[in-house]
Amino acid sequence: MKRKLFDKLLKHCLKKEFTILTGARQTGKSTLLKDLEQNLKSKGEPTLFLNLENRLFLEDLNISPLNLLAYLPTTEQKVTVFIDEIQYLNDPSNFLKLLYDDHNDQVKIVCSGSSAFYMDDKFKDSLAGRKRIFRINTCDFEEFLMLKNKKSLLDEIKRIQVNKSYKSVKIELIRLEWEEYMLFGGYPAVVIESDINEKKEILKEIRDSFVKRDIQEAGIRNEEVFFQLMKLIASQSGRLVNINELANTLKTRNETIQSYLDVMQTCFHLSLVKPFYANLRKELTKMPKGYLMDTGLRNCLVNNFQSINMRIDKGELWEMTVFRMLVDKHGEDAIRFWRTADGKEVDFIIPDMQPPIALEVKFDENLIKPKKYSYFQENYPQFNFVFATLSPWSEDFFRMEHG
Repeated sequence: MKRKLFDKLLKHCLKKEFTILTGARQTGKSTLLKDLEQNLKSKGEPTLFLNLENRLFLEDLNISPLNLLAYLPTTEQKVTVFIDEIQYLNDPSNFLKLLYDDHNDQVKIVCSGSSAFYMDDKFKDSLAGRKRIFRINTCDFEEFLMLKNKKSLLDEIKRIQVNKSYKSVKIELIRLEWEEYMLFGGYPAVVIESDINEKKEILKEIRDSFVKRDIQEAGIRNEEVFFQLMKLIASQSGRLVNINELANTLKTRNETIQSYLDVMQTCFHLSLVKPFYANLRKELTKMPKGYLMDTGLRNCLVNNFQSINMRIDKGELWEMTVFRMLVDKHGEDAIRFWRTADGKEVDFIIPDMQPPIALEVKFDENLIKPKKYSYFQENYPQFNFVFATLSPWSEDFFRMEHG
């Protein structure tokens, strides 16, 4: 199964700019690079694949970026060079800049790297105009079904969306898959594992080993406080991120909390949603709301894999799921929330759509009280105001407008 990003990356392989793939660890970057290389190879195009976890390659390229040229196959054509884990180089920014400026007629580089590489200011400055960054998240629900070889259910969802009166005999099967997706998230290794206990173990491994590597690469000294902060954010999904409050709870400085939140964002585990405001003086304009980017990792951090209907936090989990759906469709930067100082709020605002959308998330549609949102609707009549609900489950779930 090819990830949705595959076609965009393949198209960009033809461009002069270098192609850089980013995303959290274990989201499938290496697999994507290998798939791209296989595709180009199958067309007879010259390629080279280097994994810099191999110390021989790493040492050679650290001596001089130009040593890469000795590895190229003998050809008159430009060679597409795939480099996995480029952050292991001593100076990846200089490596890419030199090859782009002096040898882009010979090589096109497609590389992946962890967050440590993207934290480097040299990367931003020296590679301006020389690269395009693509980000891969954990699987969305369509990719989840494809990875599980459930294409028939995906086809069924498309039938439901096209035919507004269609009743599906598979709707209950789709619900079971949706619940699994909400509970265990979209890390590819977790998705393809069929044993529930093993899924939990893989998520613990991601939490304990791979997040730990992010911490080490970011130079964080107090791992314990970092993990405690991550657990707090996970347990307060969708709430305002109050740095003072978090610092007091964890008995540390505000600056420490801020730097740890920055690392979580840079490592693609956390998204901080900014408030939307226009002219209303009472609107709350400072604190963001925090969401982890994968529901499985979030449930692992709060140590709760209970079925959806048994959960006390099902509303928060559903809100986080809707957030991920919006990110997959619009990107993180497009999403805002609205809140006034006296507590009136709307979960998600997408102001740059035509028409702009205001989306309120409620697990159960019976809990909707439309009058609560009249203040927003009176002040922002141009917004299309919609509700995203999960219960009662029916075909209409896939016909809902989630933005």
